[in-house]
Amino acid sequence: MQEVPVTYELLHIDKTTGARRGIVHTPHGDIQTPVFMPVGTQATVKSMTVEELKENGAQIILSNTYHLYLRPGSKLVRKAGGLHNFMKWDKPILTDSGGFQVFSLGDLREINEEGVEFRSHLDGSKHLFTPEKVMEIEEDLGADIIMAFDECCPYPSTYEYTKNSMERTTRWAKRCKEAHTTKNQALFGIIQGGFYEDLREKSAKDLIELDLPGYAIGGISVGEPKEEFIKMLRFTAPLMPENKPRYLMGVGTPDYLIEAALAGIDMCDCVLPTRIARNGTAMTSKGKVVIRNATYAEDFGPLDSECDCYTCKNYTRAYIRHLVKCNEILGVRLLSIHNIKFLTNLMERVRIEIENDNLLNFGKEFYKKYGYTKEEE
Repeated sequence: MQEVPVTYELLHIDKTTGARRGIVHTPHGDIQTPVFMPVGTQATVKSMTVEELKENGAQIILSNTYHLYLRPGSKLVRKAGGLHNFMKWDKPILTDSGGFQVFSLGDLREINEEGVEFRSHLDGSKHLFTPEKVMEIEEDLGADIIMAFDECCPYPSTYEYTKNSMERTTRWAKRCKEAHTTKNQALFGIIQGGFYEDLREKSAKDLIELDLPGYAIGGISVGEPKEEFIKMLRFTAPLMPENKPRYLMGVGTPDYLIEAALAGIDMCDCVLPTRIARNGTAMTSKGKVVIRNATYAEDFGPLDSECDCYTCKNYTRAYIRHLVKCNEILGVRLLSIHNIKFLTNLMERVRIEIENDNLLNFGKEFYKKYGYTKEEE
């Protein structure tokens, strides 16, 4: 039997919720799960060095196939020895398929059975992404986990449109598997089907038949109401194989991360922590802090008294507010460091609570402290 480069080891199941505590084994090290994965779109998690990422608990990072294809080009990254060597990150890397970016281009792209023709957001040049082309790019980039090319439906979409899109995603996944040649990369499939349970079930069944080493849920957390997100998450997660990694794409708020863990998800990613840092916002144990606000002008306490990150141990809210108001780069860096650490600390705590069969109670306590309303819960 062919050796699989990425495998899942189950350590414990929360007796109350079914949440999973495990390890994903990869060629570049083990990942303790559930895990939050910071996004390094262009081979960098914005404003942070790889040393800072490691110091703040990042176990695996994502990079973006679409953006790296456009610049600096996947062939250049290959010449540099792949993403790990190019960006000097020696831990696991996951590359997405570019499907979501192509989806978000709207009028700049045209989808057909062969693939997606799109115009670059940089210079308007024409490009064609096919499943085979995406596999070529991702193999050049050299990540441990690579995603199959998929079509992500907007919310809301009609049943007919979603069905056709889901079926095309399955056909593309088969083409990706046939085109995938590297033995040290694990190809994950992406379950689609929008917000129609029968389509989700069909997508999961057909993709599982391909016997890929891992599976993701795509096409939720795309602007739908939270109750719709939770309903489809809880329906889809149990359809995924128990002996392989389960990945929920594009989720990074504390409540969604906890909901994902409760549903039995192992891996989540999002640009959120660094994006809101650039807007002057911090996640804290008592909710979001918009540091630009005048109320923090003379606040000489840390961003979060319960946080042990470099930012909270060394700088005050007043100083960080000053930096942000002056558009100083250091302000963004300090907020990014804190937000990444906040989420990695949260997931470390989630793993402990699963081991103690207490994730449901922890979630309720966290929501109350963080300031989520009953409707948001």
